[in-house]
Amino acid sequence: MSNNGIAHEKCIIIGSGPAGYTAAVYASRANLEPLLFTGQEPGGQLMITTDVENYPGYPDGVMGPQMMEDFKKQAERFGTRVRLEMITKVDFSGPVHKIWTEAGEELHADTIIISTGASARWLGLPSEQTFMNKGVSACAVCDGFFFRGQELAIVGAGDTAAEEALYLSKLSPQVHMLVRRDEMRASKIMQDRVKKAENIKIYWNTETKEVLGGDEVEAVRVYNNKTNEESTIPVKGFFVAIGHKPNTGIFKDWLEMDEAGYLITKPKSTKTNIEGVFASGDAQDNIYRQAVTAAGTGCMAALDAERYLTEKEII
Repeated sequence: MSNNGIAHEKCIIIGSGPAGYTAAVYASRANLEPLLFTGQEPGGQLMITTDVENYPGYPDGVMGPQMMEDFKKQAERFGTRVRLEMITKVDFSGPVHKIWTEAGEELHADTIIISTGASARWLGLPSEQTFMNKGVSACAVCDGFFFRGQELAIVGAGDTAAEEALYLSKLSPQVHMLVRRDEMRASKIMQDRVKKAENIKIYWNTETKEVLGGDEVEAVRVYNNKTNEESTIPVKGFFVAIGHKPNTGIFKDWLEMDEAGYLITKPKSTKTNIEGVFASGDAQDNIYRQAVTAAGTGCMAALDAERYLTEKEII
């Protein structure tokens, strides 16, 4: 405890998921006695993911929620304290970092590890949520493998959408790419690659109206905003690639971030522009966005925090 009765921690981790829990495992084993706040979505994006088959160590695959429970148990085994609360405010103005919980409690810490992740942007269709994990996905690299050999649809017009459409084209006989306008936002080289792919069909001026199916996705109903015509495309998978929103809003007055809100870290580290504050996982990664890469940066953040505390002679 600090002199004024406010709890003072060596290390506070904001956010759970692979990055936060991995940081917690490493920080605990380094005797940093971390306190982890799960945030609004304990476990992050993997809590809405069914089968995870691309994470090492799970040869038969694992359900996303089970995987996050395994991570949590491992962190707690080494002494991590986990609180199912959100952090709503921070103050990084001094050498001691201040945070406030949703209940208004103030805490101080020598180091902060941010692992608040990023949330996929959705179209906002009720049917999109109905078929979540039943054919609807926001990650082609994560889930495309489950739909190999089947016709698929993808929504989006940027580099990520183009990249994911090309990825799916290696697994699917026909990829239907739905673009709202009469042009794409993707870089010219990515557009050229998509247009050259024989099994990618681009639908210009096309909006998604509804995802259709019974127990799983069977088709998508689309609307052409030029011809005012509706049509139905039979598909087994529907991928949304219209971007992600990093959950970094509470840090905007303190930490450097790019125009999309992703935290900027110094090269070959997880260090932010504020000493003693480190960023890991999808909150600072807009390129890979995989569980295994998030876990890797969580490990890096804990090691960076330990070195910082050692240099400051706090531990």
